[in-house]
Amino acid sequence: MDTAITPDYLSTREVIADPYSAYHQLRDQSPFKYVDLPAGTVPGIEGPVRSWALMRYGDVYSALRDHESFSSANNPLAGKVFPRLVLISDDPPRHTRFRRLVNKTFTLKRIEALTPWITSVANELLDEAGRGEIEIVERYTIPLPVKVIARLLGIPGDDYEIFKRWSDAFLSLRSMDNNQRMASIQEMVRYFGKIAAVRRTQGAGDLITALVEAEVEGEKLEEWEILGFCMLLLIAGNETTTNLIGNIFNLLAARPELWRQLRDDRSLVEPVIEETLRYEGPVHRLGRVAMTDIDVSGVRIPAGDLVSVYFAAANRDPHEFPNPDEFRLDRDLRNHVAFGMGIHYCLGAPLARAEAKVSLNAFLDRFAALKPGRAAAIRQTMTPIVFGFERLPLVLESEG
Repeated sequence: MDTAITPDYLSTREVIADPYSAYHQLRDQSPFKYVDLPAGTVPGIEGPVRSWALMRYGDVYSALRDHESFSSANNPLAGKVFPRLVLISDDPPRHTRFRRLVNKTFTLKRIEALTPWITSVANELLDEAGRGEIEIVERYTIPLPVKVIARLLGIPGDDYEIFKRWSDAFLSLRSMDNNQRMASIQEMVRYFGKIAAVRRTQGAGDLITALVEAEVEGEKLEEWEILGFCMLLLIAGNETTTNLIGNIFNLLAARPELWRQLRDDRSLVEPVIEETLRYEGPVHRLGRVAMTDIDVSGVRIPAGDLVSVYFAAANRDPHEFPNPDEFRLDRDLRNHVAFGMGIHYCLGAPLARAEAKVSLNAFLDRFAALKPGRAAAIRQTMTPIVFGFERLPLVLESEG
């Protein structure tokens, strides 16, 4: 995209599909105020919703580490455009107590124990997909992560198409009729409500059982808290990893020499995953609320204003990552912010990395070459929050 871009252009489908030119043009202007949600998007709010965009690495890093100044818990849109989600919509001390409830599910030890099963699911999906030109979003990058998070929650993994539809509805503030969107969300709420009711009378050793049995300071979680946990884990557990895996394979399909190098040297698998997280991360931004008048890069952001923290723009900031528009495996990537930073660092980051590693190794084991498909790839444009593919046809070539 070579056209001059103004801040309000960030809300367009064209930028959602291909945002990096916009980030490049606007980064040095940030913080700036822009139309985050067009007029008519939020019930009860007549005009557009405006936010401050943070795009410089230093500003993003500082905001993510300062939850007292940039709050997750006081977003005025919570309950109007989406149900309130536990953890992502909380600050300490609530956030600390709730995160402690689910941390043990996502430890490296637990994920290592789950990895053989994830590998078996990956190979089953590839057996079913076959070879030649495959649309891997439908055949692989959606079903694998949804099946994994479904297993952790204790719900049927075969219902992944329904779960994906619910996740998309939750995120589709711009692309779906609000009545249709809210109907899908309510369907998800009812589904988890029924599962939670069953778990109260008959536990199953899964994450939903742990939630209905949990106590915080001697009190059981309220119903909305349990449902908020379930929705967060389902949505974040599939959207992040689906987009990460798709972005990895799209980048590698355009780099045949790197694919051959990876087949010979699997020590490069993890650097490829980390550089993809920086270069084309699956989550591009999340919202905060300024809790006090605060100066950011010489700009005064008033208390109560919404703030959009652009992880992906920060990860292409040349002041932090030299030649940021080059995909390179020799970078120091310890400080990329693809999974956030601070207390809200992504709970499922170890699981997403594990699924990406399993996927990449499974494809490398089977396919001598990975090429772009003849049909066009289509980026998602339903939301600026995530970055990934709606459709991604790839040609999978076996040995000989």
